[in-house]
Amino acid sequence: MARYLVIVESPAKVKTIKKFLGSNYVVTASNGHVRDMPKSQMGIDIENDYEPKYITIRGKGEILAKLRKEVKKADKIYLATDPDREGEAISWHLSKALKLEDKKFYRISFNEITKNAVKASLKNPREIDMDLVDAQQARRVLDRIVGYKISPLLWAKVKRGLSAGRVQSVALRIIADRKEEIDAFIPEEYWTLDANLKVKGERKLLTAKFYGTEKNKVTISSKEELDAIVKEVENADYSVADIKKGERTKKAPVPFTTSTLQQEASKALNFATAKTMRIAQQLYEGVDIKGSGTVGLITYLRTDSTRISEEADAAVREYIKEGFGEEYVAEGDAKKTSDKKIIQDAHEAIRPTDVTRTPAAVKEFLSRDQFRLYQLVWKRFIASRMQPARYETTSVKIAAGQYRFTVAASKVSFEGFKSVYTEAGEAKEENNVLLKGLDMDSVLTKESLDTKQHFTQPPAHYTEATLVKTLEELGIGRPSTYAPTISTIIARRYVAKENKNLYLTEIGEVVNHIMKQSFPSIVDVNFTANMESLLDGVAEGKVRWKTIIENFYPDLEAAVEKAEKELEQVKIED
Repeated sequence: MARYLVIVESPAKVKTIKKFLGSNYVVTASNGHVRDMPKSQMGIDIENDYEPKYITIRGKGEILAKLRKEVKKADKIYLATDPDREGEAISWHLSKALKLEDKKFYRISFNEITKNAVKASLKNPREIDMDLVDAQQARRVLDRIVGYKISPLLWAKVKRGLSAGRVQSVALRIIADRKEEIDAFIPEEYWTLDANLKVKGERKLLTAKFYGTEKNKVTISSKEELDAIVKEVENADYSVADIKKGERTKKAPVPFTTSTLQQEASKALNFATAKTMRIAQQLYEGVDIKGSGTVGLITYLRTDSTRISEEADAAVREYIKEGFGEEYVAEGDAKKTSDKKIIQDAHEAIRPTDVTRTPAAVKEFLSRDQFRLYQLVWKRFIASRMQPARYETTSVKIAAGQYRFTVAASKVSFEGFKSVYTEAGEAKEENNVLLKGLDMDSVLTKESLDTKQHFTQPPAHYTEATLVKTLEELGIGRPSTYAPTISTIIARRYVAKENKNLYLTEIGEVVNHIMKQSFPSIVDVNFTANMESLLDGVAEGKVRWKTIIENFYPDLEAAVEKAEKELEQVKIED
């Protein structure tokens, strides 16, 4: 009988995948990367066309020896590493380390660890996609050059143990720029004025907010202005000047990408980005479910696509129709209008692998955190294919002499997706019962006026969630890099995290200052975003990866030499 060997990245997947395949398949794991550049030196031959030098990673000898034994016995070998650039690169490194050139070996990839997906991938094996591998090599080499050229400089000028990184230095700069904005902020005074009105025949008071004059909105910026207005409205007659009824809708959200999942899990569940990724990885690789064995509960967790496969789309629509009724099913596809050219659109959004596997049904087999994250993904996915929520709105303008006050209220007329999912931190809909009975002839009397002094607030400190959002909007980093980037700047103590907020530390300030002074392009947001799109160009086969390195290296080397001469040493107290 023929023997087939399937190599995956993590041991957790072995169990899940073994179940789907026949006894002539051997499934084993490489435990991630097996080869990398040496730690002790840069490992890039600058003279010889920037060729990277790869060695077996320390401690991986035993795993490779075991894999070589299995390779000898196998008739066909399938490399089933993760479905992204890094996974592609790991497959390529495996093919080199295991010397598979003269063996029958294939690359397979699947977006979810389910029986159908794994079987389908075995029916459609392919060759290793060298464009994806080269995009990953280019990223590694760029990061390596930046780290190994600039870090020693920081050691010499500031203190040992510091590091500079291509993406982490930009993230640090973004946080430092925000600190400068906050420090430079000058608060401005403004006042609010509310009128508490009695509506004839009603017991409760109606609170109306000051708007301005009939024609214009007015901001009250000083006590003098406020006093002048109060003087006029104090004894004015109050009457209903205008009632507008309308309807508004709130569109259903799109399913999660890596970045939106990290943001929402931070807001709703208080998870750090690294924790979100760790738990999502467990849900993706497989959890023991009684009666079904080990099952992958969600699709691949590193993605910036909001696309969904046709089968999954049909299944979720059917589920909504059965559970909620035909009128809840969205028409057509809730496409994200600004869906930029999807970076790796073999990918889908993050969704449950089986929509009928409800959070309640799997709760007893999951840890508390696994359950909460799965529930978030599941609800968001269901909501993404549901009708918008509809509201009836009423807004009333109340006249007091030449001035106007306003009251607004809205009432849900159709829940739509809201029956399943509400985003964290969303304002509660105000439902002002009093407005129902109001009409143009309602009699109003003023009971009291409330005045309050306020000051404009500086921009907020970044949190992990808002930093991820900013990195994504600026096109810096990719789904797989957000969490490690943030973990690194916190671990290096460049940034301290307190009550979710990220604060620049003294050492972070020094490092950022040096980077801005000596390596302006590396910490330039546009430069880094442009580098990402060049890497995408490599992945699409349009750019030769070494060209990027050739253009990058000489400038960096010149900048390092200049900095070595010109930078002064900085003393930092521990």
